[in-house]
Amino acid sequence: MDFNLETLSQCFLHTLSPLPEPRREAEKYLAEAAERPGFALAVLRLLAEPAVSEDIRHAAAVNFKNHLRAHWSPELIPDIIEWSAEGVPSVNEAFPIPYGEKEQIKSLIVRLMLAASPRIQSQLSEALAVISKHDFPKSWPSLLPELVSSLQQASDYATINGILSTVNSIFKKFRYQFETHDLRVDLKYCLDGFAAPLLDIFLKTSKLISANLHSADALRPLFESQRLCCRIFYSLNYLELPEFFEDHMREWMTEFQNYLTMPYPALENDQNGMKVVDGLRAAICDNINLYMEMNEEEFKDYLSGFATAVWNLLLSISVGPAREQLVITAIKFLTTVSTSVHHSIFSSQQILQQICEKIIIPNILLRDEDEELFEFNHVEYIRRDIEGNDLDTRRRIACELLKGIATNYKEQVRQIVSGQIEVLLSLYSQNQSANWKQKDCAIYLVISLATKTAGGGSVSTDLVNVESFFTSVIVPELQNPDANALPMLKADALKFFTTFRTQISKPVALALVPDVIRFLCSESNVIHSYAANCVEKLLLVKDEGKPRFNSSDIGPFLPVLMTNLFNALKFPESQENQYVMKCIMRVLGVADIGVGVAGACIASLTAILGEICKNPKNPVFNHYLFEALAALIRRSCERDPSLVSSFETSLFPFLQDILVKDVSEFWPYTFQIFAQLVEINKSPLPVNYMQLFQVLLSPETWKRSGNVPALVRLLQAYLQKAPLELKQQGKLKDVLEIFQSLISKSSTYELGFYVLNTVIENMSYEVIKPYVGHIWTILCSRLETVKTPKFVKSFVIYMSLFLIQYGHVKLVESINNVFANLFTTILEQFWIPHLKLITGFVEMKLTSVASTRLICESPVLLDDSAAVMWGRMLDSIVTLLSRPEQERVQEEPEVPDIGETVGYSTTFVHLYNAGKKEEDPLKEVKDPREFFVTSLARLSALSPGKYPAIIQKTVEPANQAALLQLSTAYRCSIV
Repeated sequence: MDFNLETLSQCFLHTLSPLPEPRREAEKYLAEAAERPGFALAVLRLLAEPAVSEDIRHAAAVNFKNHLRAHWSPELIPDIIEWSAEGVPSVNEAFPIPYGEKEQIKSLIVRLMLAASPRIQSQLSEALAVISKHDFPKSWPSLLPELVSSLQQASDYATINGILSTVNSIFKKFRYQFETHDLRVDLKYCLDGFAAPLLDIFLKTSKLISANLHSADALRPLFESQRLCCRIFYSLNYLELPEFFEDHMREWMTEFQNYLTMPYPALENDQNGMKVVDGLRAAICDNINLYMEMNEEEFKDYLSGFATAVWNLLLSISVGPAREQLVITAIKFLTTVSTSVHHSIFSSQQILQQICEKIIIPNILLRDEDEELFEFNHVEYIRRDIEGNDLDTRRRIACELLKGIATNYKEQVRQIVSGQIEVLLSLYSQNQSANWKQKDCAIYLVISLATKTAGGGSVSTDLVNVESFFTSVIVPELQNPDANALPMLKADALKFFTTFRTQISKPVALALVPDVIRFLCSESNVIHSYAANCVEKLLLVKDEGKPRFNSSDIGPFLPVLMTNLFNALKFPESQENQYVMKCIMRVLGVADIGVGVAGACIASLTAILGEICKNPKNPVFNHYLFEALAALIRRSCERDPSLVSSFETSLFPFLQDILVKDVSEFWPYTFQIFAQLVEINKSPLPVNYMQLFQVLLSPETWKRSGNVPALVRLLQAYLQKAPLELKQQGKLKDVLEIFQSLISKSSTYELGFYVLNTVIENMSYEVIKPYVGHIWTILCSRLETVKTPKFVKSFVIYMSLFLIQYGHVKLVESINNVFANLFTTILEQFWIPHLKLITGFVEMKLTSVASTRLICESPVLLDDSAAVMWGRMLDSIVTLLSRPEQERVQEEPEVPDIGETVGYSTTFVHLYNAGKKEEDPLKEVKDPREFFVTSLARLSALSPGKYPAIIQKTVEPANQAALLQLSTAYRCSIV
């Protein structure tokens, strides 16, 4: 279809308009035009019109790139998901670009890209990379030869760099995609076509650099060209060392070393020029680090020269932020060398001392940028400092170098670093206000070089005596009455306390808790976040499996602690502070909550809930808020039932608002909180709960898959608390329809069994009798199509529960009423083979007791004609009871139905504090092994000689021995 280029040009002009109306009209026209054939080609032709303004063509180029992303090879990707006003996702049919149009685009795009201005060229380069992701090389064999030909013919470096930038984008897949045979075939094709031209342009550019050393303007594009060549080198060498690069390693390495050692004053005299040089050197450091990691043997002849070059480079680099990336890549290379077989270059005491003094300490010392981050971007500071997102920072990488060297020279490193820590602390003591950064550096070294103990539950260090260091260095900061003085040192102290919490004795820690609580009042977002994190982590410390701090320990501090925590959430930019809310959750989960504290907490939490419902934006904070609510309900209402009604009065308006206003993110949480409230109520349930039950039974409520686990949780609570009301109102039919819907899908059948099991646990047989045949029909029909171990195990557990609740006679009869002798078939094909796969103590006890009752009580198995089946069942019971889970269970991952997983849904997140308590339907049976052996002994005593003979013929020898061992242990005899 033909498009008017003038109309298109005007549309793209209007998309840049500051006025909303023309902008929206233009965007609407372009969205409709994008669904018609020829649109992409028309936009590309518009880009070729020199008479059209640069801004319009740039807007068109961006549109062209995004259009290709959605329409070249349409898939269900976030780029093409649209949202209705109701929040329901709908996939925009990404009308694919016709084959003929694609071929024309591929024939034009390289030439147009090379002729374009830099702004448009970068967009077309990205568009070309989008096409190549799908078509190159199989469906676009002409691309690489065309790029190589253009590269060899080009004389200006704007064009050369445009080509290299495109090739770099295309070849990045060799770094990021999973290694497959097809990927290796593509790599060989690219190596055959581009390895030699890459070396040619790299060497050619090197000569031009040597000839233009005094011209900064000439050098800038040349250095950018070399940087791009290095990135392409990295991609082509990422999987393995190619033969071409091995044969030409000397040429590459000679040039690499020259760039690391040669000065370039024409560029290095100003910051922008320095950035260009550093970009090339950082790319070279990445390359030699890759060779050191992957091709150490082939690279060894060049190692010494590069180690010296990188070492000298690091000594010459200033501490300014502009050179961060070069410092990081250079130190990474030295770190890789330090852990290799060539680590001896670090063996000298003098070199180790120099590394510590000249590289480590300067790069760990705080800079102005760190202070600015601390004050103005606390979220990023915390992410880097305590969440481990600092892998690519100078401070972290410098410590990684120390750790690498310590792999082989631990004692030498310990002595040097310990000495440096003493020097730093001495400098601080001489002038605390001027040298506080030295103290920060000392604390950072101790924390960063600490090692995790086995299991990762605690850390240790041999750099300092933790107790002494804590007392002399950390405690003074914690006890400083001015919480806002030298705030970074306060944060360091809190971080140290948190990191080494397991090594700080309980009395010492408890004595300092009031100081930590005081820091919650600090205006610094980092400090009150760290204080909250410290308290939260202290409450997780365990000694021999038991919590070190209990409710009586925190009781004296509880009122002021909760007050300060909730006040911390009122500071600017901390209204949704996840560390503070997590601490609130943890405290409420441990403390004994009295009426006064409970009332204040529920008021504060519901007020916060009301605010975040207006605009939910921090899912982590939101989760901890609901966990805190659940913990408060669990700890206070279960302890003092009189609080239930006041909690309901406070919570119900907010929870109902969430449902009425369709705050979909919070629906799963809301249903879990409702389930918790239902369970703590006494029967009969209040009217408002039964009104909610009507909503629960509505099919509309179950349409969002993310809600389903929470809805099942709530339905189970109703089945437990209001079985009589369900019977009287005839609602069991509706419940079983929900079960049928859940059991029909692979993603929810386990939830269907949860519903069914809860029905069986709480309803008499007379109530469910009219539906029993239908239930068995549904399950057996599903069993024909889904024979996965997980489904069959759930089926066996359900049958076992049915037997325990209603007896073996009703079990056998109700199944055989569906189809004659169906029960025997189920026993042989499903129950007996899968019994040994049951996991979990309650499930194991339930199924073993039910199976024992079958072989000891049911005529189906006691009949002489069923002797072999009886023996096989016995064999499975012995396996279940005598062997550990890891020996008898080999779980296979289940593949979900594709149709059930595509699309967006509200995510279900389980609330730990609102979790369903596991019910044991066999509380009277303490030991399932004893029950089994004693039942079997009583049975055999009725027919002496009969069962030993069957056991001899049908039970595996190993299980015969296990049965004898069990009989001996419980002093029973099988006669």
